[in-house]
Amino acid sequence: MASYGTMQRPSTTSTSTLPATTHPHEPKDTTRKTRNDFKLLFPFNIPATPEAAAVRIIRNLGYFRLYYILFIWTILFITLLPKRKVSLIFLVAMTAVTCLYLVLLRVVPNSVVLHKIIDRRLVLALLAIVTMVELILTRAALHLFLTLGCGTPVVLVHAVLRVRDDLFVEEEACAAGELVPLRTTSEPKLSDAV
Repeated sequence: MASYGTMQRPSTTSTSTLPATTHPHEPKDTTRKTRNDFKLLFPFNIPATPEAAAVRIIRNLGYFRLYYILFIWTILFITLLPKRKVSLIFLVAMTAVTCLYLVLLRVVPNSVVLHKIIDRRLVLALLAIVTMVELILTRAALHLFLTLGCGTPVVLVHAVLRVRDDLFVEEEACAAGELVPLRTTSEPKLSDAV
């Protein structure tokens, strides 16, 4: 048998003890303890009460609002793509104006006019209304209403069923029946460690 590019040294001992052969799939270190504290976390759960559902909707709409808007915007974009080119151009233009306004808010954080006098929610609501009016005037109202009619229930179902993956939710900070402990009570709390 030829060894390509390797040199073997002769062994210094004539007798060597070989370790007992073990099965290749057996663990080599049998003294090590295995940890069985893995917990399967499922991010969806049915709320216990209608009040818990309402609190969860409000919380998730605030937390996932950008993703919900992008979801509905993408559906509207795809529905406008085949036949409504002018409406699509207006949608993209209004998206660019909205993004520029939001960037302006971020670039000039100390502006009294942008932050105190003109409310951000008012400007974003006006931009949404102008976009809807433009889509209606360009005869894309059917696309707009179908997108809102199909996208809004999906968003609401997600907002009701999605449980935030915080480390631990205290009883005082959650709605009735929406306590989702992700650890056992025997483990120390984060506030106890500090």
